[in-house]
Amino acid sequence: MNLLVIADPLASFKTWKDSTYAMMRVAARRGHRLFAMEARELMIRDTRVIGAASEIRLLDGEPGSPWFEAGPAVIGALSEYDLVLMRKDPPFDNEFLYATHLLELAERQGARVVNRPRSLRDFNEKLAVARFPHLAPPTLVTSLEHPLREFLAEHQDVIFKPLDGMGGSSVFRVREDDPNIGVIIETITQHGARTIMAQRYLPEIRDGDKRVLLIDGEPVPYALARIPRPGETRGNLAAGGRGEARPLTARDRAIAAEVGPTLRDLGLTLVGLDVIGTCLTEINVTSPTGMREIAAQTPCDPAVLMIDALERIAACPPPAEPSR
Repeated sequence: MNLLVIADPLASFKTWKDSTYAMMRVAARRGHRLFAMEARELMIRDTRVIGAASEIRLLDGEPGSPWFEAGPAVIGALSEYDLVLMRKDPPFDNEFLYATHLLELAERQGARVVNRPRSLRDFNEKLAVARFPHLAPPTLVTSLEHPLREFLAEHQDVIFKPLDGMGGSSVFRVREDDPNIGVIIETITQHGARTIMAQRYLPEIRDGDKRVLLIDGEPVPYALARIPRPGETRGNLAAGGRGEARPLTARDRAIAAEVGPTLRDLGLTLVGLDVIGTCLTEINVTSPTGMREIAAQTPCDPAVLMIDALERIAACPPPAEPSR
């Protein structure tokens, strides 16, 4: 299989925890050829979607030494690869949006892209829980101060978070008696110019914000519970949380069984569900992580399961290019 990985610069990878790196390692061990490029290297020339990609050879060196060698960049059509793995990290800004448009055009020209570009574009990771409201905590989405204050008065302890955040950035926990409610709302909504999400605070966060990985609609048997450090609300590893792998609970499996088929049918092959207590709080589709931590602590290697899934996809007949 010729696998093209679209990601942030490889030299920026923190290989000890990077899920894209883990998948590339498994693919290389199985003899697949690896190519890499950044999303900014996508192009349209006349009618064809092309990209400037380099073949990648993985190295086995000491920690901290270079982990790859890159060949010269070669410009070619994305449809020439057996599979394109889109792993560009958030933020979901205009450049990310444009990349999904280019990748969707590439699909029409015969490329197979994981995750499906249209679903990456349409499936906002915060708003996606509105598709499954019975699984989510009480939730409000608005940019207006008055509804946010009403929501806070009703639930007394809430989380405010931006719709385009990652890694726990700009997440506020607010209680009804907080003297800074006004300035918090002004700050996070940018004085009513930015839409945010409010959710009832879930005290079960103390036991971990669980990342449940779904691969082709099926859950990985272990979740990564991200446990907040003392005095912190957020469990995100980027915010200093501690990752602890745990077997899925019956509730985790029930949530996965309900949402998994829908996500698979939308072409979302790799998804990270965020589960706190019994509630689904987010559905992460852009570049879900947690593989390395789970593999290090359990007999399960999610990167192996993911490459298994990619091999199955690559073995399917390619989509026909639509007639002009």
